[in-house]
Amino acid sequence: MIQDIYPSRLDNKYIPYTMTNDDTILFFDSEGRLLVNITDGNMVFPKGSDIDAIGSVYAFSVDERNYFISLTQFERSYPSFEYMTMRQLRDKCSGKELFAAFTAYHLWKWYTDNIYCGKCGEKLAFHEKERALKCSRCGNTVYPRINPAVIVGVTKGDSILITKYRSGFAHNALVAGFTEIGETLEQTVEREVMEETGVKVKNIRYYKSQPWGMAQDILVGFFCDAEGDSEIHMDESELKYAEWVKREDIVLQPYSHSLTNEMMQVFKEGKI
Repeated sequence: MIQDIYPSRLDNKYIPYTMTNDDTILFFDSEGRLLVNITDGNMVFPKGSDIDAIGSVYAFSVDERNYFISLTQFERSYPSFEYMTMRQLRDKCSGKELFAAFTAYHLWKWYTDNIYCGKCGEKLAFHEKERALKCSRCGNTVYPRINPAVIVGVTKGDSILITKYRSGFAHNALVAGFTEIGETLEQTVEREVMEETGVKVKNIRYYKSQPWGMAQDILVGFFCDAEGDSEIHMDESELKYAEWVKREDIVLQPYSHSLTNEMMQVFKEGKI
């Protein structure tokens, strides 16, 4: 999965560093595209020596490298670099740089969505001690937003419930959805499977979780068993495909970044 970068390690502890010339800076345009150079699948980002440090904020480190995010507009031309969406980067790259890009996007989106205080309208400022934004007028403190969502492998013997979304992502997937207010993750599993496919489930069991910065999510994977006749009644507004698929017939996604793909793979290989 995208966060599996061992022996490298991401350290997300907030430290109010000042950027140096040797640090890495990630610059996003107003549409959330990242300025990057890709050569043979390897991602290269600008250095602190290339961009004015004003308006930058420390994000995290990977191994010994510090990453900063620029929150100001970048007007210079930068030969051999181009803006790319997170989806484009996901399809072209892998490794610790891709995980850094996804995680930085999560933070950039939060910073740019929270310029003003939602309580009094005052402009927010960086908190001096933690990863937060604070209002100097009313004291309101805003922390990074993380959206919980479930990925569900519904099984029936040697078959698993495979879906395809009506729009957007074009490859095979599993039932998925966001947790709602007042709902446990297990209740989310039950509701989403029922809403999307009409299948009732039992024996819900946790598999793994995954940070997914492209959508500001924390994905939580579960396997469960179909209960009753397991006849599919697909929600055609959400899905264009929902079928029981035998292990040997599962077609995986074209890349190994996602929790969804790993869950399909371990079932296909008989490990679940």
